Amino acid sequence: MNNTRRRVLQTLSTLPLAGALGIPTWAGAATELRISHQFPGGTLTEGDFRDRLCRRFAQELARRSNGSLTAVVYPNSSLMKTNSQFSAMRKGALDMSLVPLNYAGGEVPETNIGLMPGIITTYEKGTAFRTTEGGKMLYNILADKGVLLVSWIWQSGGVASRSRALIEPEDARGLKVRGGGREMDTVLKAAGAAVLSIPSNEIYAAMQTGALDAAMTSSTSLISFRLEEVAKQLTTGRGHAYWFMFEPLMISRAVYERLPRDQQDLIMTLGAEMEKFALEGIRQDDNQVAQVYVKAGGQAHDLSADTVRRWQDIARRTAWKDFAERSPSCAALMAAVEKSL
Repeated sequence: MNNTRRRVLQTLSTLPLAGALGIPTWAGAATELRISHQFPGGTLTEGDFRDRLCRRFAQELARRSNGSLTAVVYPNSSLMKTNSQFSAMRKGALDMSLVPLNYAGGEVPETNIGLMPGIITTYEKGTAFRTTEGGKMLYNILADKGVLLVSWIWQSGGVASRSRALIEPEDARGLKVRGGGREMDTVLKAAGAAVLSIPSNEIYAAMQTGALDAAMTSSTSLISFRLEEVAKQLTTGRGHAYWFMFEPLMISRAVYERLPRDQQDLIMTLGAEMEKFALEGIRQDDNQVAQVYVKAGGQAHDLSADTVRRWQDIARRTAWKDFAERSPSCAALMAAVEKSL
């Protein structure tokens, strides 16, 4: 039994007897969770699927707990700055967040695996990742850092370009590109690009001013941030993709462990249920994004399997190697992930 699992079991053993016996504890004082994310706000049925997922999660949380456990969603980084969310969860200052995991790479280097080019190339591989040795290791690393994964969400990535399409590795030469994380940036630099590190909600302004030529982000963000207004070339992530972004719904471990067992179980049950909704939303956005850019007068390009392999080859000798050299923990995680490729 690993240390993380042992500590979780020890914590659960100290919970109120009612919870331990499986008797609902809904009658206690109501608890309100705060869910933060950086994406545009909407409604339960309209808007960015990541915002809708959080709202559905909150709605079901209240319904199934008879109002004893509720949640308020704060979109568009309205509660706190995007890059502060992971650290705040670790400290128990933020309850929950849906955020690209690699944004925490400066604080927890292992989280850069969430934007590692070439390790996830299909949604089927993304779905299976949680049960692999690498997925289990990542869960334990995050738990040790004070954050628990609730919903596992992998999104394929595309590229929006102001003028020249970025399809093959050689197309990157001379462009100023937002890769989204250290690992993707490493690959882009090897391909000859200059990289700019900014959150996805700042891409529009950077492209508008000419500070950025191209940006890699999820299909949903390509739509939600209206990048078709400033970028006329799109490389989609549908069919084949050389990078996927891990954007999980997470909860502070300190907050989670203060809840009774019934509520803990409800959170994890709902988190798993939300993954099906996420996958449906992602696939719809992968198809919709091409239509959006063409309708706006741009062009949409799909990747071939051969093109994906060429990007993957660069990643293997650059980003994968760089990641493994950062620490023994990163090396072990990379080795575990490679076993499932």
